[in-house]
Amino acid sequence: MDIKTATALHRLRLISVPEALSFPALLIFGSLLSRISDIDFLMMPLGVLHGILFVIYAVLLLDVWSKTKWPFKRVAFFFVLALLPFGGLYGDKVLKRYESEAIIASRARREGVVNA
Repeated sequence: MDIKTATALHRLRLISVPEALSFPALLIFGSLLSRISDIDFLMMPLGVLHGILFVIYAVLLLDVWSKTKWPFKRVAFFFVLALLPFGGLYGDKVLKRYESEAIIASRARREGVVNA
């Protein structure tokens, strides 16, 4: 892996946490509050925000897939995590490990320790 791959992983990590938190916020503040009270003005902005974050997450996941050449199974795992409430928080933890491995490999390659 190179530094561009690590950067792509970092971008995916940056969007995974807000995306992971926007879904429960939509469920709790949007859906639940609109059903039990007259507060229904939150549904539309939270829905739009979550939709935008989800699309960005999917696009960045495809970018990471093209740069890392991950197997489809791993990409599908991260996509499923995006569908689960708070799943992106676990995905962030796993992506952090992949990102640090990519940075270490990039530095080793730059210093001539590893041939690639």
